Parts: sequence; C-alpha cells; structure tokens
Amino acid sequence: MRPAAEAAGLTMAAPTAPARIRRQLPTSPWLFAAPGLLVAGAFVLYPFVSTVVNSFTDRRTLVPGRFVGLANYRELLHDDMFWTGLRNSTLYVAGVVPALVILPLLLALLVHKNIPGIAFFRSAFYTPVVASIVVVGLIWVWLLDERGLINSLLETVGVGRVGFLSDQWLLLLSAMAVTVWKGLGYYMIIYLAALANVPRELHEAAAVDGAGPVRRFLTVTVPAVRSTMVLVAALSSVAAFKVFSEVYLMAGPSGGPAGEDTTLVMLVQRTGTGLTGRVGYASALSVVVFAVTVALMLLVLRADRGEES
Repeated sequence: MRPAAEAAGLTMAAPTAPARIRRQLPTSPWLFAAPGLLVAGAFVLYPFVSTVVNSFTDRRTLVPGRFVGLANYRELLHDDMFWTGLRNSTLYVAGVVPALVILPLLLALLVHKNIPGIAFFRSAFYTPVVASIVVVGLIWVWLLDERGLINSLLETVGVGRVGFLSDQWLLLLSAMAVTVWKGLGYYMIIYLAALANVPRELHEAAAVDGAGPVRRFLTVTVPAVRSTMVLVAALSSVAAFKVFSEVYLMAGPSGGPAGEDTTLVMLVQRTGTGLTGRVGYASALSVVVFAVTVALMLLVLRADRGEES
C-alpha cells in the first residue's frame, strides 16, 4: 500500500546537497587529511623537533647523551671547519643562483615558440634533470679528471692540463657548473609556464613603438615573469646552500684538498655519521643550515617586495 501522505497527494522532498553536507561528521575532513598528516608528522615534524632537541645535548651514535645547553653552538663559533663550510656554501649560492635565474629564462625564450622539431630540443634540455645526480657527477668527474677528455683536448691544443679536481677554487667552480647544467632544464620548464601567460599583445604593442628584441625582453618579458624569477631565486638559493652530492662526488669524502671545499651539509654528514658520530654537534649544524635557508628565502621575498613598493 502507498503511504497515507502519498495517497493524499503529498510527497517528501529529497534532502538537498547542503543538507547532506551539514549532516556529515565534523571530523570527516580530518579523516581525509589524516594519512598525509601522519606521514608529515613521522618524516618531517618529528625529525625536525628531534634535531632541535639533540642540538642541546652531547648525544653520539650509540650514546643517548645529556643536556649541555648552548655548548654545541658555542663550539661552532670556534670550529674552523664550520667557517670553511659556511664560506663555501655562501659562495655556492652567490655563484649558482644568478646563473639559474637568468640562463633558464634565456633558454625558455629559445624553445618557447612552437616550431617543427622544438619538442626534441625541449626534451634534450630537460634530460639532465631526470638523470641521477650520481651518474651526472661521475660523468663530469671523468670529463674533468687529470686524464679526462677535457684535459686531453686542452693538451692537444697546447694549453696543458688543468687541475679541475685538484685545485681548491677550480673544484668549487666545477661543482657549480654541474649544478647549473643539471638545473637548467628544471627551471626552464617553470619559465615556459610563465611565458605562456604573457599576452602577445604586449609584445606587438612594443614592436609597433619601435622596440627591438632586447628592449622587448627588458620592458615586457622580464616584468611579466618577475614573480617567477623570485620563485626561481628562492628555490635555487635553498638548493645551492644545501648542496651536497655534486661537491661530495667531485671532491670526495674529505672535501677536496685539505678539506677546503667542504660545505655545511657535507660537514653535517661527516660529523654525525659512523659509530662514533657526534649526533648532538651535527644537529646543531643542521639547525644553523635550516636557519640560514629560511633567512635566504625571507631575504629574497623582502627584496621582491621592496622592488614592488
């Protein structure tokens, strides 16, 4: 039998979507976010808090350690290797970041137009990004070795062999070149996405006013992708200051001649690993690296805001 309400000509309206949403449990969004929050807490938040806590102890690899206050941070100020690592990491930022801000933009301009065969060049420029850093580092070590291909060519033309991997400053510059070469394709893709949003009308108007390619680049392209340049500067600054693999592969675990090419992250790895590793002191070094990287990002963002004002 039909219900009395239906028999009387009355029907019950189905609940609307907002009504169904209101009846959901208030914890439903947290249930969806829980897996990601658990992973972030286990592999990001907990290690960070643990590192900060360990930086105030004299903990070693197999010894829990005890609270020593700011002793590790005071020791940093008198550690020559810390200042060497800070110098090299700072020089790395100064040498790598300008190149990774300008060169990928110029590369993106070259491959921006849709012409036959341009996809091949885009893929070729992006190939070093997907290559393993270990493989890339070993290839460049073979190229720059005393008996490598580059030195053989230099000797053939009468220049003589160059100690790319034995000279302190040449080794650091060689590692910078590897970092720039491997990062060009990655930042090129970011710039390509930004260039796709630049209105064509702006270039056409500038051309009508008599602006040449260089002037259009400076007055149209650069202002249009300025926010992207700030993003690239921030990302590359953090990555350059935390450099490890390139220098480690080219300079070796010792950090080059007399350890003069050691970076801060290499010092953290060398100090905090092994059966007798000084985990507390390495944690203090890690906290300093974190603080400097945050300061670099804030400095870049503040400089961008200053230019806007």
